[in-house]
Amino acid sequence: MNVRYPIGELQVPEKGTVENSQEWLKEIETYTIRLRETVDLLSDEELSRTYRDGSWTVRQLVHHIADSQLNMYQRLKLALTDENPTVPAFEEKKWAIQPDTKLPIESSIKMLEGINERIVSLGHSLTEAQLDRVFTHQQNGKITVATKIAKLAWHEEHHLAHIKIALSK
Repeated sequence: MNVRYPIGELQVPEKGTVENSQEWLKEIETYTIRLRETVDLLSDEELSRTYRDGSWTVRQLVHHIADSQLNMYQRLKLALTDENPTVPAFEEKKWAIQPDTKLPIESSIKMLEGINERIVSLGHSLTEAQLDRVFTHQQNGKITVATKIAKLAWHEEHHLAHIKIALSK
């Protein structure tokens, strides 16, 4: 297994469909339950574990997942309300060392519960035309709403796998 990509790299169909989106949304909808099952009773020592040398700790990963979902949710909303908005890059490494990442992970799990609920509610109403809407990322270029929903689901699963690897050490 490639520890950097324990579930593989993101795979997105050339054209995302409503059916694809519904599958991705099912993963997002149940994510915080699965995350809680994994991290709820962890000690400080366990929260300080890493999945590989030099990687983020379990604590940092939980906070990062919430930060990332927040940024990606905003990009979804912008793509649905503006015509091809340009969005800034998310300096995740700088976000991961801000003082709020020392908070208990519960703060980020609560954030995720709300953000994911909003993503799922929004996602269930999307039409094929809305899934084709785009935003332009400063570094990665044009991204469709469908691709962003796929990444939302993949990204959470990707880091849950990292957390499980760290806890298995």
